[in-house]
Parts: sequence; C-alpha cells; structure tokens
Amino acid sequence: MNKKSRILITGGCGFIPSHMIDRLVEEGFKNILSIDNMMGADNKFSKNDSCEYKYGDISNYKFLETIFQDENFDYVFHLGANANVPFSNKFPEIDFDSNALGTFNILNLCIKHNIKKVLFASTAAVYGEPLYTPMDEKHELLPRSNYGVTKLYGEKLGLAYEKTYDLDFTAIRIFNTYGPRQSRYVLYDLIKKLNANNEKLEVLGTGEQIRDYSYVSDTIEAFFIAFTNPKSRGKVYNVSGGKQTSIKQLVAKISKALEINPKINYTNESWKGDISNMTASINFIKDDLGFEPKVDLDKGLKLSIKWFKENNLI
Repeated sequence: MNKKSRILITGGCGFIPSHMIDRLVEEGFKNILSIDNMMGADNKFSKNDSCEYKYGDISNYKFLETIFQDENFDYVFHLGANANVPFSNKFPEIDFDSNALGTFNILNLCIKHNIKKVLFASTAAVYGEPLYTPMDEKHELLPRSNYGVTKLYGEKLGLAYEKTYDLDFTAIRIFNTYGPRQSRYVLYDLIKKLNANNEKLEVLGTGEQIRDYSYVSDTIEAFFIAFTNPKSRGKVYNVSGGKQTSIKQLVAKISKALEINPKINYTNESWKGDISNMTASINFIKDDLGFEPKVDLDKGLKLSIKWFKENNLI
C-alpha cells in the first residue's frame, strides 16, 4: 500500500476520526484531507499538522463532487455522522441528512471516482434490543432509533454497491468507544459529573444497563487492520472491548479511579431508544483479521481521566 496515497476522512475533527488521522500519520500516510461540518466536533484538540482540513457538509452533493474531482482520492474513511441518539430522535431530518443522504453521496462519488477502498463507521445501534448476547454479526437487525436506522442504511447501501459496482467496502460496528478527546456520552458524562460533585450522582436508568466499552486506540486498530487487510472486503465487523459492564459497575470503576465514594441515585427512567444490553461478540474480527483488544476498562479509565485533567476538561 502506497504511503503517498490520497486519503479522505469525513468528520475528521470528531473524537474517533481525529484518532484515526493520528494513526494513519504515525503509519506514514500524510496525504490526508478531512471534511467536517463541525456539528459534533471539537477542533481544540483534534487537528493534526499532517492533515488538511476543509469545512463542509457531506449532505451537499455539489460541494462533495468538487472535492472528489479536485483531490483524486485513493481511499475513503467515512466516519463522519451525527452519533447522538437523543438528538437524532428529536431532529430526524438532521440525522437523515448527515447519516443517510451524506453516506449516499459519499458512496456514489466513490464509485464515480474509482476509490480503492471505503471504510464505514457503523454502530451497535443497528441491532436494537438484543435477542441474545453477546450479539454477533448474524444477529437480527432491528434498530430502535433514527440513528440506528440511518447507519444501517449506510451499511446496506455499501454492501449492495460492493456487489453491484465492485466497490471495496467494509463496515465496522462500533460499541461504546471512549478515551481522550471524547466530549460527551455516558462514560465522559459520568466522569465529568463525579469530578464536579464527588458526593452525589444522578444516573439515568436503573444502573443495570449493560455496555461493552472499547478504548479508542483499540477501535482505531480495528479500522486500520480492516484498511490494510484485503480479507475485509464486503464484510461487517463488531468492534468492542469484548467484555460486558453494567452502568453500576462503570460508576464504581470511575469512582475508584477518581478516589471518591459518592451517593448514587438511579432515576429508573432513560431516554427513548436506549438499549438494555449492548454486548458484542468480536470473534469474527478476531478470527478473520487477527484483531485483539489491548486496553482493558480499568487501564482505559485511568488514561482517559489523566488526559481530561491535563486538558482542563474535568
């Protein structure tokens, strides 16, 4: 694989995509362009000097078409999206434009311009409420949120184009990635709340909700392996830490890492579209590509909290 290849990353100022840019640069790829509309981004910490950044919206086909014509990309990491489930339920039209229409535009331009490979960031939300756990890639897909539906559309379209137009496409279903640069979602929100008030904490739900957390470097490793291994073509992979953790257990681990002992109040109610158990089987990506998570939750929490403190986020 030529390290001078031109690479497009959508959403490059966001949490996961910014780490993807850093990893590519570390591997010797420095001819990278990011497109971001900055809706969910925080570019205070995210920009890499070896990457070029452009402001723009992937739902704008004419804008994208000009970029593709001018830049002559070889590879595309389509990681940009609205990933906020409550927001997607409140503003479905924005979610559709970003996640469905934007992906439609990207994939059609990838075909038109003979892109060598497309990596697509999908989500555990495509599964909906589990029929069994851990969920493998053969699990029925019954998303409960606008977000899950729009990401499933991206998966299905990419896989259809792989068959119809010979597009090299791979989707990665992300399960609860966390780490430095994260600016929202349950793990960071809990850390921020506990740091602000170490005596008491209110938590949505019962605390029995199950999640499967992946430290950001492990998630990025999965994308990079899929990028460089031709066996990934036309496939969909779960990516997670491979270990279930309840919200109560997570709160206890965060409290331990912060060296506090707060009083916890669970509301017993959560936001619409919340899933009770999101635990992944990662056997397929392990067996097919040799992926193996390296950072467990205890270590990942310590690394995350250290970074949040150093950057005055908590």
